[in-house]
Amino acid sequence: MSPVFFGVLAYLVAQVAFGFWYSRRIRTEDDYLVAGRKLGPTIVAASVFATWFGAETCLAAAGEAYRRGLVAATTYPLGYGVAVVLVGILYAAPLRRRAYVTVADLFRDRYGVGIERLFVLLAIPTSVLWAAAQVRAFGQVLSAVSGADPTVTITLAAVVVIVYTMAGGLMADAVSDMVQGAVLVAGLVALAVAVTLAGDAGALSRVPAERLAILPPEVPWLAHVERWAVPVVGSLVAQELIARALAARTPGIARAGTIAGGVLFIAIGILPILAGLAGAVLLPGLADPDQVLILQAERYLPTALFVLFAGALVSAILSTVDSTLLVAGSFAGHNLILSIRPDVSPRARLLVNRGAVVGFGIVA
Repeated sequence: MSPVFFGVLAYLVAQVAFGFWYSRRIRTEDDYLVAGRKLGPTIVAASVFATWFGAETCLAAAGEAYRRGLVAATTYPLGYGVAVVLVGILYAAPLRRRAYVTVADLFRDRYGVGIERLFVLLAIPTSVLWAAAQVRAFGQVLSAVSGADPTVTITLAAVVVIVYTMAGGLMADAVSDMVQGAVLVAGLVALAVAVTLAGDAGALSRVPAERLAILPPEVPWLAHVERWAVPVVGSLVAQELIARALAARTPGIARAGTIAGGVLFIAIGILPILAGLAGAVLLPGLADPDQVLILQAERYLPTALFVLFAGALVSAILSTVDSTLLVAGSFAGHNLILSIRPDVSPRARLLVNRGAVVGFGIVA
């Protein structure tokens, strides 16, 4: 096992310990699912950014830019970033004003219990699949820095995220997001500086012009519309995002924090895209382009900074996967199980939601 692996392992132990430490403050379902509605503007913005900036943005976006060029930015960061800003502008404040626990509560109020449950049954699989993608990426990072079999590291990743999310809830998630977001930005900036100091930043100038077209002319306009519509329209009711607005102290904080998080997502999200474009010049012929970001970090960063970068990737993954598991658990616990038995005690409501998080974590 390399020093990098032990550095990442220490980071994970600290995260899990924080989740258990904070769990002592959780008494009710609102404490667990919407952080007691105590989040300020800075933590809302940081949490929105860190949640949305997951493993896909770092690994898959760089890999897609490696394969296809700048067109990969249509999804990450531009498509999903636009969706976050639109949520902030359009309805973060109105949803917070109504004090919902999940976005499914809106469907119950407007259309009845049947539509609420239909929405939840449609939404849960997307959160579980997103969590599964994050767990797999988490395992890939651990495998890359340890040399262990991916099956073993994916299992370890699953255990870590399930325990961490089950214990701390949204408040621990949001507070950790501030640290994780800072580590993530520092890791990406460190890599960009290292590539520049090595004299290889000029690789971007050698990228073929056809790979720099964000809207390739040979692609039909309807395909462009679809490529943008999937991330933008498909994210407008994402509970992973809306939960941060619902946890804000005031409607104004919900709006401002969400918009700020979206803008930050777009600004930082362009770095993996640039790394993928440069990687196609610096590291041609990779069998697995999704590894281009890790391979660049391993090539250009000294061991201490590579530990930081690996921690940054783990941060991106943790901050997303705990949110997706909380969403699946809240939909099942709050909107399905507890809507049938609304008379249970606050402690029982908390246990139901935590049990749902564990169950969906195992499925993921």
